[in-house]
Amino acid sequence: MSGGASPKGPLASRALGGSILSVIGFGGGQAMRLASNLILTRILSPDDFGLMTLVTSFLIGLMMFSDMGLGPSIMQSRRGDDPDFLDTAWTIKVIRGVILLGAATLIAVPLAHFYDAPAFAHIFPVAAISLLVAGFNPTRIDTAARHLILGRLTAVELAAQAVNIAITVLAAWLLQSVWALAIGNVTGALVHLAMTHFLLPGHVNRFRFEAAARSELVAFGKWIFLSTICGFLLFQGDRIILGRVLTLEGLGIYNIGLFLGTVPMMVGGAIGGRLFIPMYRQHPPGASVADFRLLARVRGGVAVFLVLVAALLALAGPWLVGLLYDSRYAAAGGLLVVIALLQLPQILVISYGYAALAAGDTRGMFNMQAALSAIYVLLVGLGAWRMGLPGVLLGQALAHVLAYPVVARLAHRHDAWDPRHDMLAAAVSALLAAAAIRLHWPEIAQALALG
Repeated sequence: MSGGASPKGPLASRALGGSILSVIGFGGGQAMRLASNLILTRILSPDDFGLMTLVTSFLIGLMMFSDMGLGPSIMQSRRGDDPDFLDTAWTIKVIRGVILLGAATLIAVPLAHFYDAPAFAHIFPVAAISLLVAGFNPTRIDTAARHLILGRLTAVELAAQAVNIAITVLAAWLLQSVWALAIGNVTGALVHLAMTHFLLPGHVNRFRFEAAARSELVAFGKWIFLSTICGFLLFQGDRIILGRVLTLEGLGIYNIGLFLGTVPMMVGGAIGGRLFIPMYRQHPPGASVADFRLLARVRGGVAVFLVLVAALLALAGPWLVGLLYDSRYAAAGGLLVVIALLQLPQILVISYGYAALAAGDTRGMFNMQAALSAIYVLLVGLGAWRMGLPGVLLGQALAHVLAYPVVARLAHRHDAWDPRHDMLAAAVSALLAAAAIRLHWPEIAQALALG
């Protein structure tokens, strides 16, 4: 690994250390985001947060609609430490950033008309500069994840986030407008780029376009590209639909509940993206009983931790929102309960997709994502049309439950399916959901009245 440390110690130890560091990094980042959120909600209005929710959703959409899986490709490829391969991946990423900024500029005005939000037309192209900046992020980020060497990467990312939050809060205090959040998007990308470039060890990227590397990246990434289009519908579809169902104020309140309620799956993503691909790659669950048991223990430990986080949020949601936010955001408490419970079916299958990626089965990953997104869009869209916000939440719940057989089928193909774990987690989740709904039904009813 050019210019960097080589991995040391057995995989299990590095996996445990990487998992702990991912949780520390995510926990520290979320703590800073929460502190920033609490300050910003007192400076800005719910309308501002609603508008920025739309902006952020479409920024994520542009990234996902153009994702070629360059990071996972580096993590799973035999050439993942080859400078020519890394430089080609980086060059593709830079070109993608330029295209994304151009696309954002083109769609800004039509989207502003669609959502009847004139300010969107001006704020969205500015915030999209962050996509261009992110295209220059060095591949040494992916190299560190490939080898589960996450200590310095975690520290650098936390430091970058702290600087960005300070700038955003200062801009909000000075401007007293949603523009502060757009500026924060761009400065955050710049700070992250500078810190990862100068503070992480490893290969220094140069513009290069090796034919063999390009072919491998395209072959791996074409199905990732299609999968992430489906992923956008799965993970951002609720906000895109609710932008038409709720007022900007209602969308801002919903986003507070979402910010807190999706913590379990965001933690899972922070752990899974950097933990499970290397583990599945080096210890395929079908290779031996020992490998299957090792992965089952790791997956079980992650699931227990995530369910405990979801339980805390679901049972304490309204009290937590009342403690942290002013009365304008009170309805977010009931939403937090529901959204936290919606994480439970997803926790069941937290690692299965990574088994396919580690095996290079990007087509199988796409087939799964396509089926899941079709189920999700159908049920959530129908729910929004018939019932508004309550229908959106009910549609999400049904979609997550109906998705399980699809995900389990892919996991079974890669010998990763663990039905005993899934049945136990499902039973615990059902009991938790019943307790939380019984405890907080008045707050949930208040939240559902938003739309």
